[in-house]
This record gives sequence, structure tokens and C-alpha cells, in this order.
Amino acid sequence: MSQPNYIRDVASHWHTVVMFGLLGLVLALIVSFVQPLRYSSTVRLLILQDVGTSVDAYTASRAEERIADNLSTILYTSTFFDQVMSTGFDIDQTIFPNDDSKTRKVWGNMVKATVSRGSGLLSVTAYHRDIDQAEQIVRAIAVVLTERVDEYTSGGSVDVRLVDDPLNSRWPVKPNILVNILSGFILGAFVGIGFVLLQTERIRRRHQLAIGPLLNTPMS
Repeated sequence: MSQPNYIRDVASHWHTVVMFGLLGLVLALIVSFVQPLRYSSTVRLLILQDVGTSVDAYTASRAEERIADNLSTILYTSTFFDQVMSTGFDIDQTIFPNDDSKTRKVWGNMVKATVSRGSGLLSVTAYHRDIDQAEQIVRAIAVVLTERVDEYTSGGSVDVRLVDDPLNSRWPVKPNILVNILSGFILGAFVGIGFVLLQTERIRRRHQLAIGPLLNTPMS
């Protein structure tokens, strides 16, 4: 008996795979529009550390990168959040729950910090339904990092400088609708492929069970 050709089976039922892909796309689109649209505002800060003249440039750069990594982690802490809220910027604090654990979750979803390797640059982005609120948040974060960095670092004089003022998005960036619908289509297509293979295998086994007794019947 010939071996099953799964590629041929899928190709012959391509319309089913596409149908599942389109279904996944539609579901992803619905989920995307159910979520609130959020804008972004991003600032970039340069981390500098005075390590003296006895340290080579590569070691100094790695030290600054390590500090930037530490600051990007500290940014999500409750202490840092409290300092940001107390900077005096016009930040709407009513969106944050009274429960500390829930506040951390909201804050963690609202901000994002990334480090550019080899440069000591720390990028901080805030996401909010109101672009002005997003800008206020990143400005407050920049103030805390530039004015109170000594509270979060040790082992040498560290300086944080704002090198890029807030860059605001013109359009909502979250949820990323294009990525979501593409992912939905791909996942749906994979489900479709699985469905086609399962159905084809089920029909093949039924066929084998049907012809099996005929093949085993002795010729008269």
C-alpha cells in the first residue's frame, strides 16, 4: 500500500486551509479592536560613568551598558513608580488601582525600557490612550533618572543625560493590528492544515477498513 502524501493532501484542500486562515484573521481583528488603542511616547537617555583613566574604553562601555540594564529593570519597581508620580507632572493617577499588585501590573504594561547594546543608550517608552499623558509619563521618568540616578547605582560617578526629547507616535501603536492579523492568519492556517490532515487520515483509515475484508477473501 502506498505511503500517504501529506503535502499533496494539504495542497488538494488549500481552500480549507485558507478558510481557517481567514477565520483566524477575523478573530485576531476582533480581539485587536476590542482592546483600547494606545499611543506611544519615547525618550532616549545616555548613561555615562566616570571610571577614571585606568580603564579601557571597552570595559567602560560594558560598565555603562550594565548600569543601563539595571536601570531598565528598576524602572518597573514600586519605588520608582512612586517617584515618577511625585515629580509634579500632569499624570492622571486615577487609572492606577489602589492595590499594589494591580498597580504594578498596570505600570508594567504601560512602560517599556530597552538598552541599545554597545552604546549605553536607554530608551524608555510609555503607552497610553492619551498621547499627552504618554509624554508626561516619559518626561517624569526622564527627570527621575537624570536627577536621582545615584539612588539606584553604585561603584562610581554615574550621569544620565536626556539626549532625545519625547518622540510621540502619530497613530496608535498598540495593539499592533497588522502583526495581530498576520499572526491570526498564520495560526488559523496551521489549524486548517491540522484539520485537513486529520480528516484525510480518518477517510484513509475508513477506506482501509472497508477494503480489508475484500483483500483477505480467498479467490474461488
